[in-house]
Amino acid sequence: MSININGSPIDLPKDTRVSLLDLLRDHLDLAGTKKGCNQGACGACTVLVDGERILSCLALAVQYDGRSVTTIEGLSTEGVLHPLQRAFIEHDGFQCGYCTPGQICSAVGMLGEIRRGVPSNVTGDLEGVSISLTRDELCERMSGNLCRCGAYNGIVDAITEFAEASK
Repeated sequence: MSININGSPIDLPKDTRVSLLDLLRDHLDLAGTKKGCNQGACGACTVLVDGERILSCLALAVQYDGRSVTTIEGLSTEGVLHPLQRAFIEHDGFQCGYCTPGQICSAVGMLGEIRRGVPSNVTGDLEGVSISLTRDELCERMSGNLCRCGAYNGIVDAITEFAEASK
């Protein structure tokens, strides 16, 4: 049994109780994914599995046998930051930075949800052809990621700029 993490196959731990978060941080030394509340309430541990965002603290590593996991480290390419990472820097979308990896992974996954037409709780037109990334839509979709420093305006600006540039 193996899992693909940031493009590399990794043998799954023999202990089936190991969470995906602990596999990343404690077994693979990928410290970018943060352990916040460890209860799925803060979003600091958000990673992408086959492009969809999940909370790695609530997932057992063995559940993802044969799947592809991308962490914040996996978003950059050969030392070049992902455009959303650069946008966070340009818009001061972080202060202490603790929530930033989860925010960025969540935003990448969230934008994929919008492209696939997955509605949120505030999506007005469920029969529409496409979903617009309004401020309300963005804030609702990112509400599972908490920032204690209150850098929300910079985070929203960074995601908005990245989404516009990605069209």
